[in-house]
Amino acid sequence: MRDGLGPARLRLLGGNVYDELQARFGIGAKVLAGEVVLPDGTPVDATTTLPAGAHVYFYRDLVDEVEVPFDIPVLYRDDDIVVVDKPHFLATMPRGGHVAQTALVRLRRELDLPDLSPAHRLDRLTAGVLLFTVRPEVRGPYQRLFAEGGVRKTYLARADGVATVSLPATLRSRIIKQRGRLQAFEEPGEPNAETYVEDMGSGLYRLSPRTGQTHQLRVHMASIGLPIIGDSLYPNVIDVASDDFGNPLQLLAQRLAFTDPITGEDREFVSARVVGRSLA
Repeated sequence: MRDGLGPARLRLLGGNVYDELQARFGIGAKVLAGEVVLPDGTPVDATTTLPAGAHVYFYRDLVDEVEVPFDIPVLYRDDDIVVVDKPHFLATMPRGGHVAQTALVRLRRELDLPDLSPAHRLDRLTAGVLLFTVRPEVRGPYQRLFAEGGVRKTYLARADGVATVSLPATLRSRIIKQRGRLQAFEEPGEPNAETYVEDMGSGLYRLSPRTGQTHQLRVHMASIGLPIIGDSLYPNVIDVASDDFGNPLQLLAQRLAFTDPITGEDREFVSARVVGRSLA
């Protein structure tokens, strides 16, 4: 781990490592500087040849990112988990152009916890309760808890429009998110996404997802005529500058509840944020 980031792992096509890395990624200089290593830590040099399928590791050079100017309050911390109240505009973990400005990397640095790992994920534009594991030994049980639907999640959202279905209602559909396509979309077929939607009055809605498809809540709300306020993707894609933090998505991961897979305790964590105010 280096400043909150682990090394990148690269699967090789085979042959001279310097030639391949220079041709594919333009990073031959890292080989010459001894910054590309084998799994055992041995540096690769200009003469190193490896078979197809072998792996090497190196640290990425970080590009300048727009700083997300919001803190990440810690709701709870012990030897196994850290639970935070994530702000809007901060991705959960590195992906694409968001690397250093992510909850994972910032918390590793701020809390001095190099093995911190997310047990689940919140969209970059969604605020609220987010759980991380502290030690590699407990990562699996908590991640399985989320993957297998063992966590009761409650979201709050403010939306415009008039519902096209009677509420409360359980929405079920098949949602697909393709790599390189900004919007997820619904298609015919076996449902893989389920959300229970309740009207709380005055444009406030309580959402209880039973599954965790990418953008599920945003897609489901838009599909019934209730796009979430501040949504730049649904129903229409709106171009927003990377440094524009003035119109946050009015979607809050308000509550997580579950039986702890390590201690057997009943756990509940609630966001201190309020939908309709600045959620950053």
